Amino acid sequence: MQPLPAPCPAGLIPDATTADAFNATYRQAKDQHAVFIAVEHQGPHWTVKADTLTAPQHVLDAPVHDAVRAAIIQLIHSREVRPDSSAGPVYFVLHDVATEARARELAAALHAALYGDLKPLTHAVKTT
Repeated sequence: MQPLPAPCPAGLIPDATTADAFNATYRQAKDQHAVFIAVEHQGPHWTVKADTLTAPQHVLDAPVHDAVRAAIIQLIHSREVRPDSSAGPVYFVLHDVATEARARELAAALHAALYGDLKPLTHAVKTT
């Protein structure tokens, strides 16, 4: 597997729908000490998953986490994702995203935010 860029653009976000794909993607992130990011197809919807445990040296600053949390709460309030979606602080999940394209957009924006660039997430959430 090729290393993913950090942050990862939408078109390169791994599809971790199968257990093998999830395990391979997670292992790759862990081996590279990178933040895990992936999308999964679940029924008619998509899920975005991110995990910072794969990058033990990665520190998520409080203002960044607060902004990510606020964005996820806004997605919940707009009913774009389910209320049981998770806003970290280590593991982030967005359940029931309507389309693969939107899941990839949100995944790329979340990944950028977890690396300190909040602009893509601010833009992605404003489009709701």
